[in-house]
Amino acid sequence: MDHVSRPCPKQVCRVHQAVEPSFPSIATEAAKPRTILYLVTEDWYFVSHRLPLAVAARNAGYRVVIATRFDHHRSSLEAEGFLLRPIRLRRRGASLVGEALAILELRRLYLELAPAVIHHIALKPVVFGSVAAIGLRRCAVVNAVAGLGFLYTSRRLMARVLRPMVSGALRVLLRRNRSVVIVQNGSDRAQLIDRGLVRPAQIRSMPGAGVDLDSFTALPEAAGTPVVAFAGRMLWAKGVGDFVAAARALKSRSIEARFVLIGEPDTENPDAVPMESLQAWAREGVIELWGKRSDMPTALAAVHIVCLPSVYGEGVPKILLEAAACGRPVVTTDWPGCRDAVRAEETGLLVPPGDVPHLADALERLLLDAPLRQEFGRAARRLAEREFDVKSVVAATLEIYAELTA
Repeated sequence: MDHVSRPCPKQVCRVHQAVEPSFPSIATEAAKPRTILYLVTEDWYFVSHRLPLAVAARNAGYRVVIATRFDHHRSSLEAEGFLLRPIRLRRRGASLVGEALAILELRRLYLELAPAVIHHIALKPVVFGSVAAIGLRRCAVVNAVAGLGFLYTSRRLMARVLRPMVSGALRVLLRRNRSVVIVQNGSDRAQLIDRGLVRPAQIRSMPGAGVDLDSFTALPEAAGTPVVAFAGRMLWAKGVGDFVAAARALKSRSIEARFVLIGEPDTENPDAVPMESLQAWAREGVIELWGKRSDMPTALAAVHIVCLPSVYGEGVPKILLEAAACGRPVVTTDWPGCRDAVRAEETGLLVPPGDVPHLADALERLLLDAPLRQEFGRAARRLAEREFDVKSVVAATLEIYAELTA
């Protein structure tokens, strides 16, 4: 999962107003509305990435059910008219017993609601939800793989042990009839097919959750010292350490720039950067901590370059789509998901993963060349308009629902 901020509840309605498309109703006169159930581990992630889709599904006549852990957005989601079902499923399970109970809970929920479509969002809901849906032939399933994540990219012992077991499970679970797998980048598509985890005809490709082009608009660069921003969860694999090292290198070259971190540590992820480290870097004067922001369009208006030196199992990082929509050039890694959001030497620069000297050089190039930055930014906005519009992502997903329920 990736996003730069967790939207505040008061902003939920404003977030989707500009992106709410109109679609024909699917409800017949004789039948009650068909149900779509969204399964996701965190309510903030649903609001950040899937709220426009749920609103469009509701407007098309579906009854929308959201099954997740509600920590921040229960009241605002209830105000949308969605049916909310709290669940125990967590991104990081504490025990095998707890994980088994989570699957049983999902099974009971699926049997109770008998949804026409179950939409699993991210790898763990895909695995656990698909196990819970075994034998439920009347339920169509959409499995949205938002990057293969920690399990497929980490060198940690736990990830290496679990990887073959999860792959074996996916080989069975993803190939069910009346199901579609949504991937966000070409590398994940190829890997799922090459490992025999899905049939090629099942796969659809989409650029993540898309971006609201009405909220994220291109503005001229702010005056003053150029600002380079890393925005996202504070994880080592997302490149926080490399970003700080590149900032330190550029300061040693006397390059005039400010380097800012936008976001917060992900305390449930074992790869989280400790807050103590972030605060120490800020005290050192290498970076500024802007913290969690719910007003990313405003934050990006103050930024000149977005930098994401990630080696995480990304889908397509939402911050790179938002940067493009805001007309901001990007420096990121030549890495699955990251490179899918950038056109090298047109909208930004790609650098080798884990290569701090190349990262610093790429940032220096853009910091010292304002006309090139602005040229890349204009091209990035055009790319966002062509390929990343949230309205197109929503329409394509509703077409999948219609196809599976026809």
